[in-house]
Amino acid sequence: MTVTRFCKTLMHIVLAVGLSSSLQGCGLLLLGSAAGGTLMCMDRRTFGAQTEDREIQIKAWSRLSHALPDSTHVNLTVYNRRVLLTGEAPDAASKKKVGMIVRDITNVTGIINKLAVQPESTLFSRTIDTYISGKVHAVLISRKDIESNHYKWTTERGIVYLMGLVTVDEGNRGADAISYITGVRQVVKLFQYVQPENLQLLVITPIFHANSDFILEGEQPMRAAVGEVPLVEVTVRPLDQ
Repeated sequence: MTVTRFCKTLMHIVLAVGLSSSLQGCGLLLLGSAAGGTLMCMDRRTFGAQTEDREIQIKAWSRLSHALPDSTHVNLTVYNRRVLLTGEAPDAASKKKVGMIVRDITNVTGIINKLAVQPESTLFSRTIDTYISGKVHAVLISRKDIESNHYKWTTERGIVYLMGLVTVDEGNRGADAISYITGVRQVVKLFQYVQPENLQLLVITPIFHANSDFILEGEQPMRAAVGEVPLVEVTVRPLDQ
């Protein structure tokens, strides 16, 4: 494959993944005819939690954009009022500053600061991460024993971080499936676990999206490492100064 063909292919992948990621973590139910209809997404978070998650994301981006040097690359993933910070910071002080800014946002109940103290990742590296996140979505929705709406994820330097309200079994199945995707170096579980007998107590909130098409591809034989972040790495309010 020539460089030109490779770039065109990569651009097509990123465009497709952009659509896929907009439906990230959604279990899909097609309503209507085969040619058209509506995709319904079911979420275990309450409507209030979903609204607050969006507000946290907007406020965090606004505050960070005015407070950090250009050499800091931060990605925010918010789920059920917990904030995952990934990316790169130029030094430990900048990494700590990001956490302190986000912790003061109303309704944030926990911060997982996984910023790496190192130079910014390249555009090519971020493009590959976007591609991997699209593959994660494709794998989850292709598995009959997994409900993709139970998960939210982000990819940073080949590491896939998983969040969600799941049972231990659901979390393990999802992480295991993702670990076989080509390019995934590690899968990190950041779940909030629910006892199976308490699942019926969760409020299931429907959200509607426009009709979409997805390209599904099979798993690869190689498996990435799967790990779980200990609770001691999750900063929960109130925090000491």
